[in-house]
Amino acid sequence: MAAIAIAGAGLAGRLFAWALARAGHRVDVFDAAAGPDPAFDAQDAAAFSAAGMLSPLAEQEQGGDEIAALGWRSLALWPGIVAALPRPVPLQAEGSLLLSHRADLGAAQRSLMRMPGAEALDVDALRRHEPMLAPGLRGWLLPREGLIAPLPAMAALHAGAGATRWHWSRAIDQVLPGTLHFRDGGHWSGDWAIDTRGLGARPPLPLRGVRGEIVTLSLPAHGLRRPVRLLHPRHRVYLVPRARDEIVVGASEIESEDRSPVSLRSAVELMAAAQSVLPALSEARITRLDRHLRPAMPDNLPFTHHEPGLLRLNGLYRHGWLLAPALVERLLAEAALARIDDIAHSTHRDDPSGFVALETSR
Repeated sequence: MAAIAIAGAGLAGRLFAWALARAGHRVDVFDAAAGPDPAFDAQDAAAFSAAGMLSPLAEQEQGGDEIAALGWRSLALWPGIVAALPRPVPLQAEGSLLLSHRADLGAAQRSLMRMPGAEALDVDALRRHEPMLAPGLRGWLLPREGLIAPLPAMAALHAGAGATRWHWSRAIDQVLPGTLHFRDGGHWSGDWAIDTRGLGARPPLPLRGVRGEIVTLSLPAHGLRRPVRLLHPRHRVYLVPRARDEIVVGASEIESEDRSPVSLRSAVELMAAAQSVLPALSEARITRLDRHLRPAMPDNLPFTHHEPGLLRLNGLYRHGWLLAPALVERLLAEAALARIDDIAHSTHRDDPSGFVALETSR
């Protein structure tokens, strides 16, 4: 059994804590946040302000083969992880849809050239998949892609991390092999230190923040069954069903480190694009406008580091929910600290698949 400290209680930090505690290690997690729940102030974990799309094919367009391969591995891991958690977490893998208005078909076709496996749908097939979509759209199915609900997943990972000790309001200044130094002058020493602080890890990591904006909408019986993305020359807008009466709408990336609230212009453009895809959204009610900065390296690829006594995971960019399980699995295996597959299979609940269907209209 090793004494392990984790710097950062975001998605990666909670996955590390869950796996390591289940493997029998003594785990302490330190974070600058006031507690485990989201504040939606653009200062807490970026994972709280994510859509939770699990889209290896769609992300292959810009992320390349490495991102796609890691994403497929995470999709294989998520069911076992979810099944091992003490609380249900909505998770599905029924595919996602790419959509384009006819005027933007040329730009869409160029994007699709970098997404092998996308299946073109004719008008009737598209309507069978998603009857509530606007007429006149062109669509492509991305098989086996899916989604996870971030807020229940973050809460379940926190609750399921066994005897892990959580230390809140503890800002970390430096992470070294087997050592954490705190901004208040204190320190922790043990066998392993794991750094998952996101933007808090700069310097020395050359990270930048990429702004993401997300709108949560309430609309009873909205009818959307699976995630959809609108392929557009200027906007990459996605719509993700969370429940029968809730949809989240977001834009993939804005190159800005502005943490201020969502602007009127941005909100109008985002929701107008979403309403052009799902006309019923005209009657939706806005329940939250949120934004956050996602940590990215200069090449937009994840950063991992392993040396004796120290692991680092950062730069997950807009792919946190897609990549985190595979990268945590890789680092834990390299350090010979835990095997996520073994933990998940030995602790799962009655449903061995791990999938909990979203309550969406059928």
